[in-house]
Amino acid sequence: MQEKLLVVEDEENIRQNITDYFTDQGYKVVEAGDGEAALALFEAEKPDLVILDLMLPKLDGIDVCKTIRKEHTTPIIMVTARSEEIDKLLGLELGADDYITKPFSLRELNARVKAVFRRSRPVADHLEDVRVFGPLKINLDRREVRYNDETVDLTPSEYAILITLSENVGRPYSRLQLLTATLGESYAGYERAIDTHVSNLRKKIEPNPQKPIFIQTVYGLGYKFGDQYEPIQED
Repeated sequence: MQEKLLVVEDEENIRQNITDYFTDQGYKVVEAGDGEAALALFEAEKPDLVILDLMLPKLDGIDVCKTIRKEHTTPIIMVTARSEEIDKLLGLELGADDYITKPFSLRELNARVKAVFRRSRPVADHLEDVRVFGPLKINLDRREVRYNDETVDLTPSEYAILITLSENVGRPYSRLQLLTATLGESYAGYERAIDTHVSNLRKKIEPNPQKPIFIQTVYGLGYKFGDQYEPIQED
């Protein structure tokens, strides 16, 4: 099925170059030149991924990202001409799945898009590879998470954290290890962004996010997957 991208960029020549390139790569591309138009187009078109410029007229990329993340887990790659660390960290903390700074090559952007899609797609290494932890069930093949038999919608970053932690119950993972697992080594130095993803993940899968039983804090290091439930592997 042809994947659909929403390109949000106020500079027309850049937007057109991105649109033409990804159209040639086989994607369906819709485009917006400001934040308000982006949100309207997002609701109308239901894209599979958003390439979102940070600096936009009418409504900036930060507010667009916040609004999308309130109800949707659609992958977002943020783009900006600013390279300050605070901007990069803010984008990641808001739930962006990747971040690229202008100027960039279209090949590099394409590589980022492919990497985000790989993290968000089901894997097919095993037939119905499922991890069960009491009421929490993770189907790796379908990339599906259920709690008390209700589907839980996770962003690619939240899902990657959950998969990494649940692979080894009780093993502590540092923030850097989790950041590398979700976004790659190039994001070293932004470990604290993991805390926001973990906080959002807890709200979705924990009976009481203030007293987590699945994603537990390892003080001074990072996080681990709790061992309250004996893991069951379903094939």
